[in-house]
Amino acid sequence: MSHRILQKRVVIITGASAGIGRETALLFAKEGCRLALAARRKERLDALAEEVKQVGGEALSIQADVSDQVQVEQLVRQTAERFGRLDVLINNAGFGLFAKIEDTTVDDLQAILATNFTGTFYAIKAVLPLMQRQKAGHIINVSSVAGKRAFPLSGAYCASKFAMNGLSESLRTELRGSGIDVSLVLPVGTATDFFTVAKNKSDRPSLPLGIVQSAQRVARAIVKCAKSPKPEVYVYPPSRILVLLNAISPTLVDWLGTKLVQRAQRK
Repeated sequence: MSHRILQKRVVIITGASAGIGRETALLFAKEGCRLALAARRKERLDALAEEVKQVGGEALSIQADVSDQVQVEQLVRQTAERFGRLDVLINNAGFGLFAKIEDTTVDDLQAILATNFTGTFYAIKAVLPLMQRQKAGHIINVSSVAGKRAFPLSGAYCASKFAMNGLSESLRTELRGSGIDVSLVLPVGTATDFFTVAKNKSDRPSLPLGIVQSAQRVARAIVKCAKSPKPEVYVYPPSRILVLLNAISPTLVDWLGTKLVQRAQRK
């Protein structure tokens, strides 16, 4: 796929107020992009919008809860009205839950699916008509390696990411030849406030398991993908081995996952 120039491209980023979303916004700004920044914390969005302007981008901050379909549709509509088009959608909003399945309530499951999965679905549905009229666009869904292989005490979170992956794969095949690309970005554990704000109903510490990467590294991978679209991006490439190993011997990966959680608990 040819290398794309991002200058003046219009980009929506959900979950933009912190962590991966924030770092991604700043990198797109340095490329000269026009950004619609979405999250629930308006004061953080407004501060980020000022930073975006300082590094050469243009930003519109829109308070939005992606679990609300009306708010997501308003986000897309306001972006199109402001900039006249939409080139890239980055579905990044999400949160975590650490709990055994037996301790996960129906409300817990519905809440995490509403943000991590259904919000992604709402955004895709809202942008597709516009991208189809343009005959161009790029949908980038920020998932996780935990959406390829689940870990103990994260069943609801992993389920939400597995669902995002399945949606992305189906959409990608449906849109072949349309001019619209669909990409999955698959980080490992990332050093953000994701773990400190995650709901924890387990005895597992709110810490990433195994390798930890920076939010900036994930952001660089997202921007690189926007320039040269790929179906899947493993931010930490060796994590592909875990996925392959799971296909060969799920029992072995069950054992490894249990050991990682036990090591975290000892810490």
